[in-house]
Amino acid sequence: MNFLKQFVALLQMYLLSVPQSLGLVCATVIGITCAVAVLVSMLSVGVGARREAMGNVRPDRVSLLSVGALTPTQSNIPKDAAALVPDLPGIRRDGEGNPIAVPQVLVFIQARKKVAGTSVGFQMVGSGTGLTDYAPELHLTSGRMFRPGLHEMIASNYCARQYQHFNLSQTIVIQGGEWLVVGNFDLGHTEGTCVVYADADAVLSAFGRNSYNQVNIMLQSPATFATLVDAIKANPTLKVVVRHEAELAEENRQQVNGMLNFVSYFVGSIVALAATIGAANSLYAVVDSRRRELATLRAIGFSSSSVIASTLAQAILLALPGALIGASLAWLLFNGRAASPFGFQFRLAVTPSLAFLGIGWALCMGLVGGLLPAVRAARVSVTVALRAT
Repeated sequence: MNFLKQFVALLQMYLLSVPQSLGLVCATVIGITCAVAVLVSMLSVGVGARREAMGNVRPDRVSLLSVGALTPTQSNIPKDAAALVPDLPGIRRDGEGNPIAVPQVLVFIQARKKVAGTSVGFQMVGSGTGLTDYAPELHLTSGRMFRPGLHEMIASNYCARQYQHFNLSQTIVIQGGEWLVVGNFDLGHTEGTCVVYADADAVLSAFGRNSYNQVNIMLQSPATFATLVDAIKANPTLKVVVRHEAELAEENRQQVNGMLNFVSYFVGSIVALAATIGAANSLYAVVDSRRRELATLRAIGFSSSSVIASTLAQAILLALPGALIGASLAWLLFNGRAASPFGFQFRLAVTPSLAFLGIGWALCMGLVGGLLPAVRAARVSVTVALRAT
């Protein structure tokens, strides 16, 4: 009898014996289900956070930062340099023929939460003209846009819900002066981040600054990116670099996502280790209960390789239903659920790639958990096993 026939025969025997060891099988399936559900649900936090960060990203938007700056907050672009940017080639123009190049300054302000009353810091963006042309996803739900030179601001609806003094017509004290909220808005697919915009010159004056952090540009098309880069390199007075919006968004969330993924894999690994040990114990028990049967098969010519392969296949088959149930539970219980672990809100996302990752994780658990029992099954002593009662 060749290897394949031996393998199929042994696997059929294992499957037919499942009802006799139903308790061990259920314990293994439940353990793997829990491991997959925990891993997939926790990784969905990082996927949801990334979706929130990348929700409004467009390939035709770029930002200019000063040379050497890793983030916009580290960047410093003088006013005279920013004034040269609109003359660069490759920049889209609005309906009136003005280049869509929006200088912005980033400052940190304090606000109090409505529920807890605790003080929280976040960015306030001082923006030049053309904000709505650069960010067409910005949709005012109440009020109007801020006016140049005045202490006026617009705040996202998330700010208005979560923090004090950000509803329409309310005032908040910043740098010793009162700022009036003249509008509330939604920002496209980004629904869980507090965003506040005000006039750039008013912000610079209030905070005693004279330079911008970045200049945001809407390109004529993604293909004009190279044209813009070449023009900047050819102008020695512009000491700036061009960064894609997607690149900056990824870097902005990289640390948070790295932390979330580390916690997810750490906790998932602990649960997976427990499930793997449980699966190995179950398979050990199955092997011990069938020692005489395995010895008999070995005596009539079944090879050790077919015994190992069939035992591993049994372990993988036990892991598969646990993987499918675990991934399904994670999707049913967590997909789309709101979370706000780091001060910004987003929805968990259980994607097909996460489900496949969980299934692969479970199959690896089954393979590892079944390896030692498979070797033990293949090394069963024929004479000792046949004498055992």
